[in-house]
Amino acid sequence: MTDIIRVQDLKFSYPDGHTALRGVSFALCEGDKVALVGPNGAGKSTLMLQLNGILEGQGEIEIGNMRLTRDNLPVIRALVGLVFQNPDDQLFSPTVFEDVAFGPLHMGLPEDTVLQRVDAALESVRMTSYRDRLSHHLSVGEKKRIAIATVLSMQPSILVLDEPSAGLDPRARRTLINLLRDLPITMLVSTHDMKLVQELFPRTIVMDEGLIAADGMTKDILEDEIFLNQHGLEKP
Repeated sequence: MTDIIRVQDLKFSYPDGHTALRGVSFALCEGDKVALVGPNGAGKSTLMLQLNGILEGQGEIEIGNMRLTRDNLPVIRALVGLVFQNPDDQLFSPTVFEDVAFGPLHMGLPEDTVLQRVDAALESVRMTSYRDRLSHHLSVGEKKRIAIATVLSMQPSILVLDEPSAGLDPRARRTLINLLRDLPITMLVSTHDMKLVQELFPRTIVMDEGLIAADGMTKDILEDEIFLNQHGLEKP
């Protein structure tokens, strides 16, 4: 299958001199659902912010057959849908409808297309009845689903999520797991929730100290308790 994401020898250091990525390389094929795990400070969030150009490092990133450059950032950002850990970072409009419509409107799409995209995105996250609700009155789990809808309305090729299950009660977590399982889209998900990894992702990438420590079948990685302990992870 054709690679939909290809990252080659990606390096990045912050202005204070801290090196967050030390030469990261991996690829995702269309339809892959991949977990990204590792201890705090491993470089996971830094890597995710590189994939749609929020941060810019050294190395090469290709989305589809397009190399990420400053000139094509708007196109890349439409293809790579980034969902932040805190949904309040993405929900800033008065109503759910306005939040989900924001991206398509700013793409310059006609009104009927925007309406179709909002309806489809809300249906995908099972939140159709919340269309006219006030975003700031929703629960954390509901906000997370709406944040995903704001990205889906842009019709991205890849969904990149940072700690989607953090802060959720068991019912909201189960709803989210079912939602992610059913979404027919390539997915890279950073998480500390190893039970989520075990249940949902056939493949896992382990990062530690800015490097990829392992990239393989989830069941094989999770069975190696010594390896998990070495990289600050717990066997689920």
